[in-house]
Amino acid sequence: MSRTIVEPPRLHAALRESTPLVQCLTNAVVSNFTANVLLAVGAAPAMVDIPGEAGPFARVAGAVLINLGTPREEQRIAMREAAGAASSTGAPWVLDPVAVGLLSVRTALADELLALRPTVIRGNASEIRALAGAGTGGRGVDAVDDVESAGEAAAALARRTGGVVAVSGAVDLVTDGASTIRVPGGDEILTRVTGGGCALGAVVGAFVAAGRAQGTDDIDAVAAAHAVYSAAAERAAAAASGPGTFAARFVDELAEAGR
Repeated sequence: MSRTIVEPPRLHAALRESTPLVQCLTNAVVSNFTANVLLAVGAAPAMVDIPGEAGPFARVAGAVLINLGTPREEQRIAMREAAGAASSTGAPWVLDPVAVGLLSVRTALADELLALRPTVIRGNASEIRALAGAGTGGRGVDAVDDVESAGEAAAALARRTGGVVAVSGAVDLVTDGASTIRVPGGDEILTRVTGGGCALGAVVGAFVAAGRAQGTDDIDAVAAAHAVYSAAAERAAAAASGPGTFAARFVDELAEAGR
């Protein structure tokens, strides 16, 4: 069943009012960009990703992002801690299964984390298909499958975890296993900036945290995050001369949105 997006500007305004604290256990390549994107949308980033701290911090965070981009051994331990703590307290947490299927260590970790029932899984079509056991992964971090080909796998994952699955592409697909929302927009240049997809996972966590405080369903909050993100990318791309100026303008556009 298809449904429409629920008032992204209203949810973004609520996010700015509540300033959710988002704990990010993410990859080393994108940590700074992710933190800046969270600040721009109105959230508070916290890059707490070491054992002994990750679990306790997850118990007080508004949302948690677990991104498998560079899962060194110490961080893998911290990820298990944070996911377990978030699951036990009911805090929303987002799993971004970067390059699963192709690489064995992160694929095994992703399967382990699935048992802790992530609130949201966000990835490209090849990652989602691989995580669901319907594919072997993409070309590194790049998808080789289109979004619609991952629709059934995404819905199955959502039913398995009881959460929401978002598949990023030219038209994003967001599903809870029963309903589906498609979010058009964005710009191809976003794929030429390191961290564009990874930072989106953190923004999704922030929107879900803010949405729950407003009584908004998780699927609607996830779709709203994608809509705000895509709209900012379109505006930034229209004024950018290349990936470098786009990245700066994108952060600026996110900072202006929702005010």
